[in-house]
Amino acid sequence: MAHKIQIVTEAGLRGAVDLNLAIVEVVEQAFSALATGGVIMPPILSMDLPMVNGEVDVKTAYIPGFDGFAIKVSPGFFDNPGLGLPSLNGLMVLFSAKTGLVQSLFLDNGYLTDIRTAAAGAVAARHLAPETVQTAGVIGTGVQARLQMKAAHLVRPFTRALVHGRDPAKAAACAADISASLGIEAEAISDAAALVAQSQLVVTTTPARTPILQADWLHPGLHITAMGSDQTGKTEIDPAALVAADAYVCDNARQCETAGELEIALAKGLWCKGTPTELGEIVTGTKLGRTSADDVTICDLTGTGAQDTAIATYVHTQFAELGTAFDA
Repeated sequence: MAHKIQIVTEAGLRGAVDLNLAIVEVVEQAFSALATGGVIMPPILSMDLPMVNGEVDVKTAYIPGFDGFAIKVSPGFFDNPGLGLPSLNGLMVLFSAKTGLVQSLFLDNGYLTDIRTAAAGAVAARHLAPETVQTAGVIGTGVQARLQMKAAHLVRPFTRALVHGRDPAKAAACAADISASLGIEAEAISDAAALVAQSQLVVTTTPARTPILQADWLHPGLHITAMGSDQTGKTEIDPAALVAADAYVCDNARQCETAGELEIALAKGLWCKGTPTELGEIVTGTKLGRTSADDVTICDLTGTGAQDTAIATYVHTQFAELGTAFDA
């Protein structure tokens, strides 16, 4: 008996799926599921391709109670901009959790990954950032820098944004986009330390392999979301900062040990506090994150297959008429 497969292109998804509080809630549900048990989420299949300045990650997760589960393939080829092509692309396939049949093919070129990653940043900010954020800073100038500021603004509506990047022109362009998108003051700043000093919420969005945010920059009332370290060898935060923070929180502790900020802290023998708290445990209230306005908190986001399953299932359900359905 034939069944229909929904096929949706990036253009179709961009026309119907936007970063909003509904998406944040969906991704928050994925974190809750990880904390309450029953989720089957194998380790990330990660392939580093240094000879072509590229990488490929494959993520998946089965979440009890969800109608489907996604498998996401996410290549990143970082010389592509020189060819006039985006660095990131990829696709998601949604399977029925009851029959294993393909339900949807999302040819999103990484768009859904961008959205769910930003939404995860919003979940981190909602549960760990100070209640009042006046200034937010972002280190990095790409698509995710813009989206992370938009996501954080949904849950902590700050009035000023600061942007730091290696290329001053790109930083200025990013700041202009953030200002136009959010209707707030935004400016590029050449000194990353000054950005951190002036901010209550900072997001790092780079592929750095040496720390770009130092431990001695920490100050009372600061929250940091580090989302660039998603593969072995990457690091954005001085590992000493993880130890110095009042709360260091992982999206998934197992992943952060091998592909997040925790990897270097463990390798250097700096982290001796046992298994870190996971964001889902804070979402569900089983563990504490920020306990006072003066706490320093750090959230390490490596990206999980549970997030991919959550957003793919949501898109399939909410936008069932998108694209073309083919007999299979």
